[in-house]
Parts: sequence; C-alpha cells; structure tokens
Amino acid sequence: MTMPETVKSSIISYPHGFSSRTGGVSSGVYSSLNLGMNRGDDPECVKENYRIFLHSCGIDREEFVCGEQVHGSDVMTVTSEHARKPYGYDKLFVADGYVTAESGVPLVIFTADCLPLLMADEKAGVIAAVHSGWRGTVQDIEKNAVEAMLSLGAHTEDIKACIGPSIGRCCFEVGDDVIEGISGLLDGDASDLYDRKENGKYMLDLKGVLKRCLIRTGLKEENIEISQDCTMCLKDKYWSHRLTGAMRGSQASVIMKP
Repeated sequence: MTMPETVKSSIISYPHGFSSRTGGVSSGVYSSLNLGMNRGDDPECVKENYRIFLHSCGIDREEFVCGEQVHGSDVMTVTSEHARKPYGYDKLFVADGYVTAESGVPLVIFTADCLPLLMADEKAGVIAAVHSGWRGTVQDIEKNAVEAMLSLGAHTEDIKACIGPSIGRCCFEVGDDVIEGISGLLDGDASDLYDRKENGKYMLDLKGVLKRCLIRTGLKEENIEISQDCTMCLKDKYWSHRLTGAMRGSQASVIMKP
C-alpha cells in the first residue's frame, strides 16, 4: 500500500489536510482512499481509510464532525457532542460548513470537484471547514463561515484560509446562470475570472471567485492560500465528479484545533 498523498497548507499550523485518492485500502472504482460514506464502498474499508487519512494529518481521533452536504449556505457551530465515528449513526444533520472553538474536534467536509475551504484563527483558537461549490459560493457560504468564526471570538485580520484541491479554470465549464450568479455576488467585478468560449459557455475560475469573496469579508490577501491542483486534470490523484459521474469515491478535508 502506498502512502496517502495528503495535501497540507503552508500557512495553517493546526492539524489538517486535504485527501487525495491514493494510499487507502478500497478497491475497484473506490481505489483506494475513498472517504465517502454514501458511495457504496465497503464500510470496513472506509473506516480504515479514515484512520489512515486522519493519521496523515496528525489527528489521533476516531470521531469527527461531518454531515449531509446539500450545496447550501448553512454553517453549523459545533462541539464534541456533534462528533461521530464513520457510520456512527443514521441521522445526519444538514450543513455545508462547520466552525468550532473546542479543542480535539476534527471538522470534515467532502468534495470531488467542489472547493474545500479550511480556515483557522490560531490566536483566538477558532477553526472552520467549508464545502463550497458554485451554488454555495453564490449563496455566500464563505461569509457565513467567517461570521460564525467571529461570533466565537475570531478576528478577520488573523484568519488564515486555504482553498484545497478542486476543479480549476482549465476544466470548469459553466453556463450563463452561473456567470450571472457570480457577477451578482461580486457586484459585477468578475469579468477577469472567466473566459467565454465559442460555444457560448464559460471557463470559470471558482477558486479566484472564492478568494475574492474572502477578501471582501475582511481577510488579508496574504492570509489566503490556494492549491493549484485541478481535480479533473489530475484524475490519477483525485476523484472528479465531472469526469466520472457517480461511480467514484470522495475526497475529504479536515482541520482540528489541538
């Protein structure tokens, strides 16, 4: 078994990581580090994959916070009471982002092209994990997450944010509805973030959109880091929903206040 190629931020020192698809024990279309619990994979393989992934992030925990993601803008403030083991219970709460100020509570979100966003104010001891596809971004989920962090004592000038591996401008083809939503979100200041194609579609830099949104909420540009990995281009390293559809595993991203 190969070691997991866990991606780390250079500006966040708390235990964290963005998974790749390598270094796990799953097989077939889930090969090998599948962290999705609703994909149809063998639960025992997924449990072992979580142990491998969390260990690679410096996290020695069996329980973590996760839920049902619906491409919305709800961000939950959570504690250890919300943590669960993989397949720990049937009823999942619905949210696309989590914040906490409690130590020892890993926050986990899932992606397979959408943007995983991890944030930390290590002075205040507040963290966040956010699943941000284009729908969530247009609904300002990143602003909701920052405001939830501020409510726990964080300060925008001290929040460091990392946008993990996700679909890039090279592969993210969208229609007029997405461009209209992004343009409305950024008050028309988005023309440099997409290119119009001859077929009438657009190639959108969603990572750049999210970065601009974070700056608008008060984060410093130098405190925002972006992974250049494109999940659709790097098909041997990541799963891409746009490339393979439903027959795939899922990446996960995690952060924990020690």
